[in-house]
Amino acid sequence: MFTPLKYVVITLVVAWVISALITGRLIPFFKKKQLQQYVRELGPQAHLHKTGTPSMGGIAIIIGAIVASVIVSIVAGSISLNVLVPMIMMVLFGLIGFIDDYEKAIKKNNLGLNAKQKIVMQFGFSLAFALYASKFSGGLMAMGDGFAVSSGTEIWIPLFDVYLELGILYIPFIVFVMVAMSNAVNLTDGLDGLASGVTTLVAFFMAVAGMAFGYTAEVLFFGGIAGGCLGFLMYNKNPAKIFMGDTGSMALGGALAAGAVMMKLEFLLAIAGLVYVLETLSVIIQVGYFKATGGKRFFKMAPLHHHFELSGLGERKVVPMFWAMTLGFCLLATLIMYI
Repeated sequence: MFTPLKYVVITLVVAWVISALITGRLIPFFKKKQLQQYVRELGPQAHLHKTGTPSMGGIAIIIGAIVASVIVSIVAGSISLNVLVPMIMMVLFGLIGFIDDYEKAIKKNNLGLNAKQKIVMQFGFSLAFALYASKFSGGLMAMGDGFAVSSGTEIWIPLFDVYLELGILYIPFIVFVMVAMSNAVNLTDGLDGLASGVTTLVAFFMAVAGMAFGYTAEVLFFGGIAGGCLGFLMYNKNPAKIFMGDTGSMALGGALAAGAVMMKLEFLLAIAGLVYVLETLSVIIQVGYFKATGGKRFFKMAPLHHHFELSGLGERKVVPMFWAMTLGFCLLATLIMYI
């Protein structure tokens, strides 16, 4: 009999092992190939010593998450197109990040692709996914004391426990979710272990939430994401021996969003991943305030983790604090889910 929790845990452990093994071998390989991070001079001065640290470690997370999810899904007899599609989105968004990271490494700067190039690729992949999701996402899901059948263009609204039909507006909504989450995780990846730790918690919560809504195959992929991040975190914790780069952060953002869309849990993802949202809002506020005041800053530095870092907490205190915040947001999302 298929028991989702057991297989989620197995997927997590397998992905953890695969990711850790690959990450350990990527470090010397990337050092040899000089595929390294070049830290911006405009960033915190305390980060300048990180220049030269191998980047693109997100490759290990992607491989660990996908390989573990596919293997366990086949063993459990739960493999389906609805779980393969989020994996494809993980690879495609990771490809955007890989091109960006490779440009930085080859040109020895921290600029990489420009914003327009990234957005165009993100938009294109997101649009294709949105069209697919509008036809095939959803299905039979737990709702209240029973189950409900959701159509592709409906979204679930927490607290009210209803499914809202968006019709044609579903397409731009999903495109926004995909692009926003990809960039939000990317912004969160600024301190050793921050994005990998936060994403471990969010992904595991999404697996648990998916089980509560009656999903099987989709939840295994979230277990794989959590395990992939844990394996990488073994080398990414302070002081980091390797960074995930845009390869990892964009892949994780795309994967989290795509998996949530297939389960109609976009808003639960936003609540559990509220750290991503706050990081993004801090950048928007900083830029808007800077332009409105002629050069003044609302935060000491954006994204938000840098503000706390420059306020005297230091990197080793800010990261655990954000992990704790994420755990709290996951508990809040759990509470909202059952209200």
